[in-house]
Amino acid sequence: MIRDFKALVERALSLGRKTIAIGAADDAEVIEAVRDAAALGLADAILVGDRESILAKAGETGLPASARIVDIADRTAAALEAARLVRSGEADLLVKGALNTSDFLRAALDKEKGLRAGGLLSHFAAFEIPGEPKLVFASDGGMVVAPELEEKRQIIRNAVGALHRLGIAEPKVAILTANEQVNPKVRATVDAAALVEDWKAGAFPSCIVEGPIAFDVATSAESAKRKGLESRIAGDTDLFIVPSIE
Repeated sequence: MIRDFKALVERALSLGRKTIAIGAADDAEVIEAVRDAAALGLADAILVGDRESILAKAGETGLPASARIVDIADRTAAALEAARLVRSGEADLLVKGALNTSDFLRAALDKEKGLRAGGLLSHFAAFEIPGEPKLVFASDGGMVVAPELEEKRQIIRNAVGALHRLGIAEPKVAILTANEQVNPKVRATVDAAALVEDWKAGAFPSCIVEGPIAFDVATSAESAKRKGLESRIAGDTDLFIVPSIE
């Protein structure tokens, strides 16, 4: 099981060196990540963007010998070209550079050059928290603004599938709400109860889903005990499904 970012990098290294395509790559932190990835043997990079700006951001340290630049000054066009490189198989992964997330997503979803593959595109975040024994994950905190019930189903499927690929055989999933009571006036609690019923019916295999569940219970077995709640995931949650982007 992958318990920290070091183990995550080791797993990625075991899959072989990849190529990343970066849209609007004139970003100092992205360039630093490119250097780190090359030094680790993790990935090579195609930096799409304004050549002069990219070289200026790279500074005296410069770029790894394996990196190449595709000179496109317009950032929207650079994002589209980076997406096309992945779609065509010239690169394996698409990375956001110095542009707004909305512009990046428009490129990723472009019908002609983007990465549409059917189904819902959702955001999936990993956190390494000091003092915690394992990574924790959350979805969706960046793409689906106010998911309806069917979108929440797809978000869970996407995220649980990702966790399975990371070696977590039976992820513990918390459908977060303000409290554990189903209240018709609070749609998130109604949705959470419906999602748990879906799980019981086999809609989300190889995981444990609980909800509605508040953050304190999901993160603390002691909180569950104080509230008189029985839980299989309290204090040991792998995945937090949030009710909205906030």
